[in-house]
Amino acid sequence: MKKFWQLWLTAVLATFLLTACGTSDDAKKDDTPETEQSGSQTTDTEQAEASFPVTLTDAVGNDITLEQAPETIVSMMPSNTEILFALGLNDEIVGVNDYDNYPEEALEKEKIGGMEFNVEKIVAMQPDVVFAHESGLGSGEEGLQQIRDAGINVFVVKNATNFDETYTTIETIGQATGKTEEAATIIEDMKAKVEEVLAKTATVENEKRVFIETSDAPSIYAPGKNTFMQEILDMIGAENVVTEEDWVMISPEEIVSQNPDVIIVMYSYVPDIIESVKNRDGFADITAVKEDQVIQVDENLTSRTGPRLAEGLEEVAKAIYPEVFGE
Repeated sequence: MKKFWQLWLTAVLATFLLTACGTSDDAKKDDTPETEQSGSQTTDTEQAEASFPVTLTDAVGNDITLEQAPETIVSMMPSNTEILFALGLNDEIVGVNDYDNYPEEALEKEKIGGMEFNVEKIVAMQPDVVFAHESGLGSGEEGLQQIRDAGINVFVVKNATNFDETYTTIETIGQATGKTEEAATIIEDMKAKVEEVLAKTATVENEKRVFIETSDAPSIYAPGKNTFMQEILDMIGAENVVTEEDWVMISPEEIVSQNPDVIIVMYSYVPDIIESVKNRDGFADITAVKEDQVIQVDENLTSRTGPRLAEGLEEVAKAIYPEVFGE
């Protein structure tokens, strides 16, 4: 992965703000021809399969009405794409982001661009709906409006900031595509995996101090308070050595000073990065280096708020507390 893309992902992740987990009203169901749903409502795994037409409110407050289940879909963000494939919409997906690489079938789909997407190409596809993403609005709003002006439905997916909001995102996309039962199953499976991980890490007696970096020196960035990664560390009972708010750039000297028990590397654009981290000046004295606890974790599992997020939680937990997983 190219470094500029990784840094962009870092910027995207920097927008994640940890919010208190809570519940809202259950999804409403009525007998009128058109059902109005909100993208902000809580997950209800017992809801009946969505009927059409359906109206959903997206992340920017636009009401999108779909007369029937979409037969052609364009996805503009890897997390959206993973959700759509998990819902069983392989045949319906006609276009995806240049950086979509999971599942493998995504590699076979027509590419529509990355941060700078090809408006003309998307319009020419005439999809029933385009799933955009809130995190891309800064650079893409003008292009999205051009797509809307061409008469194409654009649904801007909310930038999920925690697990509960990720569940709601999956539920909402399920409603938009007529895949509510499939969405409920995905959510149930994710919750089961989360509970399994939390049950294992609940047995930990000695909390470990952890440093997580998402880019290499000289510009080392790390998540601090009020980030998605902070929520994950809190969930599994680990201490973040970074105490500043949000995402911060941190010096190698400060990392040495903090002396973490575990260093987690969440990027893959640097070859042999584990050895590179270990060989930084002064790092030989860090506990994580002495005890060979510099671990690389797949950044896609933790940065893409979709069906694999629970696996990302498990991978981070295993990196920090391998003993409770029998590793």
